[in-house]
Amino acid sequence: MWAGGLLAALIIGLIGYRLLQPSSQSTRGVAVSSALGGDDNAGYQRAYMPRPFEFPADHGPHPEFRNEWWYATGNLADAAGRQFGYQLTLFRIALSPTAPPADSPWRANQVYMGHFALTDVADNRHYHFERFSRGALDLAGAQATPFRVWLENWALTGAEADLFPLRIRAREGDIALDLTLDAGKPVVLQGDRGLSQKSAEAGNASYYYSHTRMPTQGTVTVGGRNFTVSGASWLDREWSTSALGSDQSGWDWFALQLDDGRELMFYRLRRKDGGMDSFSTGVLVKADGQTRRLRWNDVELQPLGQWVSPHTRDRYPAGWRLRLPAEKLDLTVTPKVADQEMRLTVRYWEGAVAVNGRAGDRAVGGQGYLEMTRYDHR
Repeated sequence: MWAGGLLAALIIGLIGYRLLQPSSQSTRGVAVSSALGGDDNAGYQRAYMPRPFEFPADHGPHPEFRNEWWYATGNLADAAGRQFGYQLTLFRIALSPTAPPADSPWRANQVYMGHFALTDVADNRHYHFERFSRGALDLAGAQATPFRVWLENWALTGAEADLFPLRIRAREGDIALDLTLDAGKPVVLQGDRGLSQKSAEAGNASYYYSHTRMPTQGTVTVGGRNFTVSGASWLDREWSTSALGSDQSGWDWFALQLDDGRELMFYRLRRKDGGMDSFSTGVLVKADGQTRRLRWNDVELQPLGQWVSPHTRDRYPAGWRLRLPAEKLDLTVTPKVADQEMRLTVRYWEGAVAVNGRAGDRAVGGQGYLEMTRYDHR
């Protein structure tokens, strides 16, 4: 969701930090824990209750809210079986709820941030990049029809009157993506009809929907070498104004595509005392697209082992056991590459994972993406 997704709320307090620091300092990254805290949200709308979703309009921006993100991940392979994972997330972050004066084309009240990552499983490598730009002079922006969200040459682009086919393009040096995603399953409204409540505070919520299994094909470029790939992607869309609750410290987010045609999303919000917050939630999507909402006590999570980053000394679980007793699902989630740490303005772990386990008396496998925040050693 970058909660893959809640992350944008943390970025707000760091925008000034990132833009004002010399590059030698900013590339060190900031622990997610240092970014948690409230901001003045006056003038912005908040998510208080379920609302009807309107497409294609809701694929586009919602500037009345403070934060917004378009988050795509996927697992791909070429004809020889060489595996890749990718992430492209574009954030819209409002600096003010009112439009700036029109006295200069450089003025903007929106900042866009992008994270682009590629995991090359065969080479045991994870590449990750970050960009910022103002929402002015066509440097970055978002629109609903035709759908487009972009940050320089990182972009998600849809058809004239629809999201699909969705084209994803990003390049940083000799690392690049050029992918086409088809619709696959119907859209999934997360939480209560699309309202994803993050804590007991009224309005501390997001509007959140997902496309959980999108057939994908295209080209991955690594070191200037092109690979023709295919696989499946996941798209998360959220917009909100609030951050975490005062007693919450971080989260673990799972987006899994099982070989039996089901998908499972679950995010565990961690309390400062180490327990699971009761606002943790998720969804199980059946092969026919029907959904079952998952409450915090429907899912059992157990960290397996520990991986210590050689770069930051942060300590993350090396894998997870995820159980859904009511569905007789017992899964082991293992990173395809151990070091998929995102050492950017905000530091976290995000990467491609393999899934193995059992569904009742049957073996089941799969793959997906995992995000883990606030495992900093301090």
